[in-house]
Amino acid sequence: MVMEQYYFHPIITLLLGFVSLLAISLLVLFYRHRSQFTGNNLPPGKVGYPVIGESYDFVSSAWTGHPEKFISDRVSKHSSQVFKTSLIGERTAFFCGNACNKFLFTNENKLVKVWFPSCVDKIFPSSAETSAVEEATKMRKMLPNFVKLDALQRYFGIIDQSTQSHFADSWENRKEVLAFELCKNYTFKLAARLFVSLEDQKDIDKLSKPFHVVNAGITSMPIDFPGTPFNKAIKAAKLIRKDLYKMIKQRKIDLAEGNASPTQDILSHMLLTPDEHGTYLKESDIADKILGLLVAGFDTLSAALTFIVKYLGELPHIYDAVYKEQMEIVYSKAPGELLKWEDLQKMKYSWNVAQEVLRMAPPVQGAFREALTDFVFNGFTIPKGWKLYWSANSTHKMADFFPEPDKFDPGRFEGKGPAPYTFVPFGGGPRMCPGNEYTRVVTLVFMHNLVKRFKWEKVFPDEKTVVAPFPTPAKGLPVRLFHH
Repeated sequence: MVMEQYYFHPIITLLLGFVSLLAISLLVLFYRHRSQFTGNNLPPGKVGYPVIGESYDFVSSAWTGHPEKFISDRVSKHSSQVFKTSLIGERTAFFCGNACNKFLFTNENKLVKVWFPSCVDKIFPSSAETSAVEEATKMRKMLPNFVKLDALQRYFGIIDQSTQSHFADSWENRKEVLAFELCKNYTFKLAARLFVSLEDQKDIDKLSKPFHVVNAGITSMPIDFPGTPFNKAIKAAKLIRKDLYKMIKQRKIDLAEGNASPTQDILSHMLLTPDEHGTYLKESDIADKILGLLVAGFDTLSAALTFIVKYLGELPHIYDAVYKEQMEIVYSKAPGELLKWEDLQKMKYSWNVAQEVLRMAPPVQGAFREALTDFVFNGFTIPKGWKLYWSANSTHKMADFFPEPDKFDPGRFEGKGPAPYTFVPFGGGPRMCPGNEYTRVVTLVFMHNLVKRFKWEKVFPDEKTVVAPFPTPAKGLPVRLFHH
């Protein structure tokens, strides 16, 4: 017994000391964490645990299919449309409501600037000298010349032909399809065609495999350790850039020899368009920007198209009205005649339906900004360096702006439509998504080619939606097709 006490007593003492040290360390960590959120006139709110903050609550509400709950619960609790929290280790203020949206969108590059988590630079390391934010700014200056209406009109025939081929190859002669998977295939193939003129299915498949790895890694925990999705994404992005680099070199040769058109796709556009200083993009930067464009335009558009299929399958009266409008266009054409640019103007109800889908299930839930200086909004002080988050759902699901917000009603978009800064699926201000017209054109062409061929019903009527970070049907939205 004496021997047992002799051997175990020091161990117990050591353990107690370790526990005490751990407890003191945690208390210090908690104190430091909470001290970052103290100050005069800061917005109300909880800050959660050190490092984690309220990130788990934020993500878990999205996984249940109700990302707006994280916001509405706190707005209600604090009786404030601005509240503080801690997300991904950052001091963050949520801005909720149309007045908040207006403030952030109209003060871009004055009081606030766009902000991306540091992990973005690891997947999109455009250059060692510039950040993802700076590169995104350059990209925005270049994009309008490619995605503005007159440019889209030039590519309209390609969009319609590609869409018809997609339905002929992937939907026709099938009784049941996974709508989400097919929408992803469609948007990627179309982007590959318009961005880099890829038409051979083998080349598209080669590019798409690592691309899907990148896509999965972007939405994963940013842990750069071998085997993790984030680490795999970094490696896959490097593989894609190598392939794009080869395409770029070949395109330069083709352009010089007259075997490629200066306006055939965004790759030619980037190679031949200098910035305001007369400087042309480096080949490595072009490869990185095209990768970024593929990522940016892929998930958002495929999510929007998937939920159009979902709601039209759930709501026969909405489907019938869309079908009637689209068939009037079909009957006005000769057999086999392609859509014309002017036909889009006849799809007003269809676009109202698409906008209501974007309200109910916005592909982009929101975005971060960073405070450039201390400022006061609604009586609250926002310190310089704090991250700000605006959310589409904070207005899209607000009954003050959209009565019966859970009811699907395309009539909301008739006449003058929603109040300013309440319907924001594309953001707003100087950083409004430059691809909004591209989205409208592709969406309407997709709807036209879909409803004129099929009616459908959902295999799982109560299929849940998860948001991670884009709206996704939990089972991939299988639908049974009924051919017209």
